[in-house]
Amino acid sequence: MSYKIIECPRDAMQGLHDFIPTEKKIAYINQLLKVGYDAIDFGSFVSPKAIPQLRDTTEVLAGLNLTSTTSKLLAIVANTRGAEEAMKHEVIRYIGFPFSISETFQQRNTNSSIASSLITVKQIQELCVKHNKELVIYISMGFGNPYGDLWNVEIVEKWVREMDTIGVKIISLSDTIGIANSGTISYLFKNLIPAFSHIEFGAHLHTTPDTWREKIDAAFENGCKRFDGAIKGFGGCPMAADELTGNMPTENLLLFFDEKGINLGLNKKEFNTSMIEALTVFGG
Repeated sequence: MSYKIIECPRDAMQGLHDFIPTEKKIAYINQLLKVGYDAIDFGSFVSPKAIPQLRDTTEVLAGLNLTSTTSKLLAIVANTRGAEEAMKHEVIRYIGFPFSISETFQQRNTNSSIASSLITVKQIQELCVKHNKELVIYISMGFGNPYGDLWNVEIVEKWVREMDTIGVKIISLSDTIGIANSGTISYLFKNLIPAFSHIEFGAHLHTTPDTWREKIDAAFENGCKRFDGAIKGFGGCPMAADELTGNMPTENLLLFFDEKGINLGLNKKEFNTSMIEALTVFGG
């Protein structure tokens, strides 16, 4: 499998207080579609009360130009109702669900327990199979949590095994609050990828400006081939203790792979245009 870069404008946008006009979202994502990413995490079918910024996901989707792109679309859902809504759109390829292994965060994030969320995962997986879509499970708080909930690598492995039993084929380990270090990242990927070789593992890493390289390198050197990013590192989890913690900057991912001599097949000119446009969207 070749290396995959997933661009996540949805993650970059969702926490912003000021509403980004629908037309501006459409223009930005249409620009991203020209770059050649494997997938664009473009929106979310969740309650407008929970995430007001993404209340226009259906309208954004209708405005996307998918005629000349190789990128697939990924939408995030938080429950079965959202998944059912996403299933109505044939052009969406991936359905993402955040499954936290922290009981506290699962309640905060999706207003449900881990046990209830496991049932939801099974229901969404059934819908994906029926509608020819692929479920992406994000193991959120995958590298630890700030709530005092028990975390260890055995717990991570337990839930990966559970997802495997359900039939999930793509699992992204999520450093939700930017606390992962190279040792933890290395250990998890080094042990999980060989043990579950039929599963595609991804890295959704949040980072500070001075730790991005060691985090990417730890995942890369231990077999990870799927990386999430957001241009300029915009977004991230508002619960992170360090205000400098944001999404993994996509430009840093591209720099890393360039230095490794790996051609990701992306259109650098269109990427540079996207970088400029991101500033108009996010006001960087």
